[in-house]
Parts: sequence; C-alpha cells; structure tokens
Amino acid sequence: MMRQTTDNKIRRWGKWLLPLYLLAWMALPAMSATKAAADSAYTQGRYQQAIALYEQLLGNGQSAELYYNLGNAYYRQDDITHAILNYERALMLAPGDADIRFNLQMAQSKTVDKIVPESEMFFVTWYRSVVNLCSVDGWAFYAILTLALAIVLALIYLFSNPVWLRKVGFFGAAAMLIVFVLTNIFAWQQRRELMYRRGAIIMEGAVPVKSTPASDGTDLFILHEGTKVNITDDTMKEWKEIRVPDGKEGWVESKQLERI
Repeated sequence: MMRQTTDNKIRRWGKWLLPLYLLAWMALPAMSATKAAADSAYTQGRYQQAIALYEQLLGNGQSAELYYNLGNAYYRQDDITHAILNYERALMLAPGDADIRFNLQMAQSKTVDKIVPESEMFFVTWYRSVVNLCSVDGWAFYAILTLALAIVLALIYLFSNPVWLRKVGFFGAAAMLIVFVLTNIFAWQQRRELMYRRGAIIMEGAVPVKSTPASDGTDLFILHEGTKVNITDDTMKEWKEIRVPDGKEGWVESKQLERI
C-alpha cells in the first residue's frame, strides 16, 4: 500500500515537472533568438526595434557587446548622448576593446563641449593605461596564470641540479610573484570602478552648473548633453556635485545626468 502511494506521488509530480522541463528547454533557443532578432533588426536598419531588443536583453544581465551594439543603434539614430552613455558602459566592462574606444571617440567628437583634461604626471597616465588594458576577469586570469608559473619555477629552483637552471627558477619565480601582485592590484582597481561608478553623462541639452545645490544658486558654467563628468558628492537625492575633466566643479540636478 505504501509503494502504491509513492508511485502515485511520483506520477503526480511528473505531470508538473514535464511541462516545466519543456518550457526550460524551449526558453534557451528563445533567448538566443532574441539576440539574433536584435542583430537582425540592426543590420536591416530598424534601429528603434534593435534598441528596444538590446535594452530588453540588458535587463537580464550586463554585457559589453550588448552595450556596444546598443550604442551603435543609438548612434545610427543620431542620438549621440545615449550612444556615448552606452559606449562608456561597454568600455567599463571591456576597457581594452579598441573598437568601443574608437566609436566612443567618434561620438564624443560630435558633442558641443570640447573639454581639455587637466594635465597630470606622465606615470599616472601610463599607469591608468596599463590598468585599462584588461577587464576584471582578464586581470584575474593573468593573476592565476602568473601564480601557476611562479609555482613551476619555484619547483625548478628546488629540484634542479644545474646552477644556471636554479637561478632561472629563483629569479623567474620572484618575477612572477611580483607580476601576480600587480595583476591583483589591477583587478581590484577595475572591480572598484565597477562597484563605485562615479562617471556620469549629461543628458539634457544645456545644463547650468550651480555654485550650491539649489535652483537659485549662481550659474558657474554651462555643460551640454553628451559631456562626461565625475560625481564627487552623491549624498543628496535631488542634486549631485560633479567635476569636469578640466577641473571645474559645481552642482547639477540629478535628473539632468545619468550614471554610467
């Protein structure tokens, strides 16, 4: 009698599980078809439809490729501001991608504000360019690779007889450990950029930057749509203190910009 009850339970659960399995199996090609449909809409010149599809896909998870394609669709629609916003988001996820950087520069060349960044020490610029060679995942991969090489070289040092080979193992292991530490630092910095996003894009045509977080504050200067700024004070809901690459600072309304 107990065996019969168990079999009935199995059959009853099976009636529910089978449709769920079928739905899950059918959902996989549907998801890929949505990406294919977005790409197809873009290649056929239906950019508004492509934008809607790419944004729907991004609702399921971030991707540098999707942000890049979305930026291209906005660019084709002459919506330079949203193109820049999505190129910046793509570049944050894939900082070493030359195509994303090139398209971003092309879009930025069409903005009103031509801001010359503050000068900085050459080694700071060089260091930042090195950090931006890879994404978080890229630097993590190199960290694991260099650690593995360091272990192999350490074993060569410990168990080899020729003096020259022991020297290669010792100095090679030491060098790989240094590179391992550096790649971890680079990965940490890239992760920090993703977690604490301070970059933002001005989204309105002409935005007055105020001396104080109030509508009656003194206008310091004007920024136009598409200009990238850094948020320096994020403690207020309605206002954000921003810093322009040339060093100017002030307050803008939160609704006038969008965080990268």
